[in-house]
Amino acid sequence: MAGLQGVAFTGLGLRLYYLSVVESEKYKLRADRNRISVRLIAPERGEIYDRNGEILATNVQDLRVLLVPEQTEDVGPTLAKVQSIVDLSDRRLSQIERRIKRQRKFVPVTLAQGLDWETFSRVNVQIPELPGIQTDAGLSRLYPGGNAIAHLVGYMASPDEDDIYKSPLYQLPGFKIGRQGLERRYEDLLRGGSGTRRVEVNAVGREIRELPPREEATRGNNLQLTLDMKLQQFVMRQLGEEAAGAVVMDLQDGDVLALASSPGYDPNEFSRGISNTNWQALLKDPRTPLLNKSVTGMYPPGSTIKMIIALAALEQGIIKSESEFYCNGRHRLGNNTFHCWRRQGHGKLNLVDAIAKSCDVYFYKIAEQMDIDDIAEMARRFGLGEIFNVGVDGEKEGLVPDREWKQVIQNQRWQLGETLNVAIGQGAMLATPLQLAVMTARLASTRKITPRLVANEALPTDSYFEPMDINPFHLQTVCQAMEKVMEQGGTAFDLRRPKSAAKLAGKTGTAQVRRISIAERQQEGGVVDNKDLPWQARDHALFVGYAPAENPKIAVSVIVQHGGGGSSVAAPLARSIIDEALKLYEQPTVTASVDEASS
Repeated sequence: MAGLQGVAFTGLGLRLYYLSVVESEKYKLRADRNRISVRLIAPERGEIYDRNGEILATNVQDLRVLLVPEQTEDVGPTLAKVQSIVDLSDRRLSQIERRIKRQRKFVPVTLAQGLDWETFSRVNVQIPELPGIQTDAGLSRLYPGGNAIAHLVGYMASPDEDDIYKSPLYQLPGFKIGRQGLERRYEDLLRGGSGTRRVEVNAVGREIRELPPREEATRGNNLQLTLDMKLQQFVMRQLGEEAAGAVVMDLQDGDVLALASSPGYDPNEFSRGISNTNWQALLKDPRTPLLNKSVTGMYPPGSTIKMIIALAALEQGIIKSESEFYCNGRHRLGNNTFHCWRRQGHGKLNLVDAIAKSCDVYFYKIAEQMDIDDIAEMARRFGLGEIFNVGVDGEKEGLVPDREWKQVIQNQRWQLGETLNVAIGQGAMLATPLQLAVMTARLASTRKITPRLVANEALPTDSYFEPMDINPFHLQTVCQAMEKVMEQGGTAFDLRRPKSAAKLAGKTGTAQVRRISIAERQQEGGVVDNKDLPWQARDHALFVGYAPAENPKIAVSVIVQHGGGGSSVAAPLARSIIDEALKLYEQPTVTASVDEASS
């Protein structure tokens, strides 16, 4: 027995020696993996600035309340006590309960954030009576510009329940990601890199203490826009509560100085967590405040397209600049009658006067001799039907119809009557305010201007704005007509405008959204006034223009959805916007880099 005991103890000793000496490094590493946990540190998000260094999106202290489920015996009563201090809706409580069930019990869950100091203090005072509750001061996103820049920068929101497993960062308490606009498009640039810290944990994963070394998170990169915030705010004030979109472009480098969509919404409300009542109100608003009308809204361009029709007709040799046609207020094509907006007609007109007075019959007559494919090709040269990828969500390509489109989409042949409708910007033709601004910029500059919203993205080559492949004399003719639009007799003449103001060039447009009946046309006084129609049945009001006419610097497009007449509604807005934009060139140029602004 003594011998057997000796053999057993010898075996145990050898085994102990093997484990503690020979295999010590292996088991030490395993023990460290069980004892030490690597936790992520959320990075500070980069800021967004305008062209002058004014902050559009920044980070501010965020006071919040967290719950560690494993540290409370019963989550229900704890949540009830917190609810008596902090305003938690039933919907929010349901979200919290789902998150608790899906995450590991030692991972903190955010109960409330964006608290004021008084509420945050009351929670801290009662923490001894709230098992599992922790308070924390993190960072949240703030948009000082509010609704003026909501459609551009977007907003931040917590990852969806289906997204939280896509990245370990998404599971951190209070971590948010870009949901719309530039915040979403440049998420990787703005987010930065996560840091790490090593913490000692017990058997159930609870943190006991932090161990060195600590690797700090890398702050996200800043984003600078070509936008001028003061001009953007001015444009938004001009648009007011109308459903409208407006774009201002710099003709020197294609910089987008303003990209406005009205009405807007407060992106800060989304960052804090929008209430269901406010969310439903935004969804049900017929003016679609969540839609960025400047890049997503597609509208018939109305008479603003007439310069493109004229250029196509000139290039094809169908007309010359001095070609004249007589307008008696209507044009017959087969059994159909196409009417001019001016019931009594315009009389005999040449091309320049036809554009200045926006005569529909003149363009019906030249369109009757044109091929829709030639019109489509010219429209695409000027940016219609093109996506420019300026960085915001939902940019649409509009619609430039041609024979192939009609055959593929509707399995029908193109009809000549459809060409006549397109010639006055109706029918299937659709464009966004951004595309109309680009069209105007190319007309004014005679170069292939392309819009740029993010200043971080440098222009690729010197040939980026190559000359337009258009006869210069033809461009000069339509630009002369656009100048005449703003003079006496033109559709956008303003007698009150001071003679000392910069000379403008532009084109009005009124796009119908309903079919006008024969009875309406035959009644005394012409068609029904827009003011007498329901809002959804009123015409869209449009204006495109540039200034100064003799040395173009600024191009503008304005669309007021269901606003009525382009000359009475959109043109006055555009004139005031152009005048304000030109003030930028009267001041010393101030373009702060993102590094200077952040310092």
